Amino acid sequence: MESQKKYPKAFSFEFFPPRTEAGRGKLRAASRELTRVDPRYFSVTFGAGGSTRTRTVETVAELMNDTGVRAVPHLSCIGATEDNVRQLLHHYRKMGVRQIVALRGDIPSGMVSLGEFHHANELVEFIRRETGDHFEIEVAAYPEYHPQAPTPEEDLDNFVRKVRAGASSAITQYFFNPDAYFHFVDEVERRGLDVAIVPGVMPIINYRQLARFSDACGAEIPRWIRRRLESFGDDQESLLAFGHDVVRDLCQRLLDAGAPGLHFYTLNRAEPSLAVWRDLDLPANAA
Repeated sequence: MESQKKYPKAFSFEFFPPRTEAGRGKLRAASRELTRVDPRYFSVTFGAGGSTRTRTVETVAELMNDTGVRAVPHLSCIGATEDNVRQLLHHYRKMGVRQIVALRGDIPSGMVSLGEFHHANELVEFIRRETGDHFEIEVAAYPEYHPQAPTPEEDLDNFVRKVRAGASSAITQYFFNPDAYFHFVDEVERRGLDVAIVPGVMPIINYRQLARFSDACGAEIPRWIRRRLESFGDDQESLLAFGHDVVRDLCQRLLDAGAPGLHFYTLNRAEPSLAVWRDLDLPANAA
């Protein structure tokens, strides 16, 4: 963990593009609440379909205009071509975007071809070739290893390739076992890399939803946490209280060990992340 301790703490929040006007209102309210804690940036996820990409661009513009906080779009390899990525990069530069999260992305069921980019390192290389140092580029890291990686070693090798292709820093998939993160960072250090690896944090709001997400992305819910969450049934108040304690304690341990910040997967809700923020007594302007 020694490599992480020199980086200034950076705190950020992730949103997904809303599909409806009601969803836009919910996101607007959440982003305004989270603006009060002066985050480094808001990131916006990116889907494989053209309409989802359009919503990402629109959401980035709305966040920049409404909050004044740096907005960071995700870019995915799925279905991408050099031409449409080039156009997006040009558009984002004109908007004043200075940071991008570059991902391979999840392959939709039934899709045969990824597009012109097969791996995230190829996308990172292309962004650097087209735009030089204009963008900070963040990539994904998987402390519990990518579910499609043949071996842990190959997954670590993939991460090394992304960083050496020109990545500025990394955000991890969420996890609940801090030792997985510590071990991942140590393995990256052994490979001679020195890059900020910010832990991704998922507030516990809905057990069924969390279990579905975790099964899909390979994030392990430790058995003792899973059993406790199952035991609450319809008692949402107890579930939220227990989930809050689990996530708060996880964040505290990560920060105490020298993690260079936290990246909250908000699910477009402010209060679960803010509750953790307050309990940790993190810096804020007006919270």
